[in-house]
Amino acid sequence: MARKSIYMGPRLKRVRRDLGLTQADMAEGLEISASYVALMERNQRPVTAELLLKLAANYRIDIADLVDGGTDEASARLQAVLKEPMFADIDLPALDVEDIATSYPGFAEALLRLHTSYREEQLALAARREGEGEGGAAPASDPVAESRAFLASRRNCFPAIDDHATEVAQETPGIEALVARLEQRHRLTVRFVDPATIMGARRWHDAHRGQLFVSHLLDASARRFQLAIQLALLEATPVITAALREGTFSNANARVMTRRALVNYWAGAFAMPYRTFLRAARRTRCDLEALGREFGASFEQVAHRLTTLQKPGEEGVPFFFVRVDAAGNVTKRLDGAGFPFAHHGGGCPLWNVHESFAEPARVRAQRIELPDGQRFVSIARTVEAGGGSYETPRLRRAVALACAEEHLDRLVYADALTGAAPTPIGVACRLCHRPHCIARSAPPIGRELRSDKYRESGVPFAFASD
Repeated sequence: MARKSIYMGPRLKRVRRDLGLTQADMAEGLEISASYVALMERNQRPVTAELLLKLAANYRIDIADLVDGGTDEASARLQAVLKEPMFADIDLPALDVEDIATSYPGFAEALLRLHTSYREEQLALAARREGEGEGGAAPASDPVAESRAFLASRRNCFPAIDDHATEVAQETPGIEALVARLEQRHRLTVRFVDPATIMGARRWHDAHRGQLFVSHLLDASARRFQLAIQLALLEATPVITAALREGTFSNANARVMTRRALVNYWAGAFAMPYRTFLRAARRTRCDLEALGREFGASFEQVAHRLTTLQKPGEEGVPFFFVRVDAAGNVTKRLDGAGFPFAHHGGGCPLWNVHESFAEPARVRAQRIELPDGQRFVSIARTVEAGGGSYETPRLRRAVALACAEEHLDRLVYADALTGAAPTPIGVACRLCHRPHCIARSAPPIGRELRSDKYRESGVPFAFASD
C-alpha cells in the first residue's frame, strides 16, 4: 500500500481549486514543492498513497471520492455518445475513451456539451415533426415541448446553478435563517397567513409594501421550498439567465416556462445541496423516504432531485421522472435514462405508476421489460397537493422514477425485487406488439386483427402473431 501510486492530475487540480488553494498553499500542506504539485496536476508525477493520506487528513477529503472521481460514469457517458452513427467508422477502444475521461476531463466535458447541443436540436426537430398538421403545415409552437427538450438535452443538470444554490445554502442553514436572510438582505417582512388573505395563493411577494406572504397551510418542506423560490428570484437571476442563454426558444412562453423550471431547480438545490445529497443517495441506495426525512423534503421533491445528479464526474443513478394524475394525464416529465415514454396517448396500464392509486402513499418497486427486451426498474408512489384544512381541495397524483436495470444493485429496492420476474409493458398500446395482453386498449399499428370466428381468445384486440 505504501508504494502504490495513482495518476489523477485533473481531479487533484479540481480539488485544489474547490478549496481555494494555490499550488504553493497545497505544497506547504503536503510538505512538498510547488513544482511537484504542478507536475502531479499535469499527470507527470503520481500521487502516492502517502500524499493521498495527507490530502485526506489536511483537507478532510474522502479518499474514495478522490480516487474514483466519477470517471466510470463519465467514461460510460462518453462511450454512449461515441456510439452515435456519425462515429461508426472511427476506431474508439473503450480503454482510450476511459483514458480521455480520466486524464482530460475538460476535453471530455467539451465533447459532452457539444453532443448536448446536438441532442437538443434533434429533440426539438422531433417535437416539430410530431406536431405537424395535415398537408405538412408547420405546427404551432409548443412551449411545453420546447422547455422539456431544453431540460432533457442537459439531462436536467445545471452545475452552475447547483454551485450557486449550495453556496447560499451553506450561509443559510434552516428555515429561520432563510427568513432572516429575506428580512435583513432584502427588507422583506415574511408572514405566514391564511391563503384567503392572498387570494388562495401559496406565496405572494408584495414588493410595494416590502412583504412576503406564505400560506400557513403548507407543511414545513413546502414552506421552505416557497421561501427558497423567492430567494432564487432575488439572488439567482444572473446564473439562471446565463443558463437560459444556452437555449433557443421560439416564443416568450417557452422561455417563461423554462425560467420557472430553473427557479424551482435552484430551490431544490438549495434544500438538497448537490454533493451532500449525492453522498446521502449513495449511502441510502436511493431510499426516497429516508432521503426525505434526512433533508426535510417531500417524496416528490426527492424524486425530482434524484434526476438532477448528472454533473460530469459526479454522477448519480440516471433516472427518468414522470408525474401523472388519476386520468393518466402527464403533468410533469423529465426525460433521461433512455426510457422511451409515450409523447401522445395513454401509457401502459401494467406500469406501477398507474397502479399506485390503488394503495395511496405506498412505495411500489417493479422490474419492467419493454417489447424490445430493454429492462428498467420503476419506483412509484402517490403524492398529494393542496389540502391543509378540511375544506381545502386536495389533488392526488402519482410519481415514478425509472432507471435501467443495470443500476438495480445501487437501489435499496433491489432487495425486494431479487428473483422477481419483470412485468412486460409497452410504451403505448398502438406501439406495442405483444399478442396476448389483456390490458390492451387499442390494436397495434400495422397488424392485422384476427377474426376469432372459431374461438374466443379473451384478448381485446387479438392479432396474428408472427
